[in-house]
Amino acid sequence: MNLEKVVFGFFIVLAMTLNFGFFIGGSDNPIHHHIYELYAAIVVNLIATVLKFGDRTQIGAIHLSTSLVADLQLIAAAVVWVTVTAGDDSGTSSRVVSLSGGALLANITSVILLLAETITLRR
Repeated sequence: MNLEKVVFGFFIVLAMTLNFGFFIGGSDNPIHHHIYELYAAIVVNLIATVLKFGDRTQIGAIHLSTSLVADLQLIAAAVVWVTVTAGDDSGTSSRVVSLSGGALLANITSVILLLAETITLRR
């Protein structure tokens, strides 16, 4: 067992699960989506992105691109959440959840790539 691969896989799966935890719930109800969970998802996604920089293979490039998409979507969700005034709650929660849903799809793609790469690995 390679510790580097364990850490790599851990952060990819953790990024997806944190993103899913923020995404799940009523999209129009901000009580279902905690801001600190969004920030945790952003931090873990950024860590996962840094870990993906070392791979120079084609699948590594796709891993990196999915991670960059997830980062962009989650950061955009945080910016939308922060820039909206406290009184204007018309659809803000739906926009934030929609952006995090796009990031979730990118994270799921990354996990599927990781699983496919692991399954095809030959010793």
